[in-house]
Amino acid sequence: MRLLIAIFLPFLLFFTIGRPVAGIICLILQVTLIGWIPAALWAVYALSQYNTAKQIAAATGRVV
Repeated sequence: MRLLIAIFLPFLLFFTIGRPVAGIICLILQVTLIGWIPAALWAVYALSQYNTAKQIAAATGRVV
């Protein structure tokens, strides 16, 4: 579900993973049609980093 959000509403993904400042910057970027593609790529990359951090935290027993 978050992957679809990352593609269609990139700025919203950053708010769902707890990065509101990045969400505002992404919203400014995606206001232009040309900026939408970099914003979506950035959101997908951030989502993969978020998922990796969650997996590492689960493997080490830490709470994220």
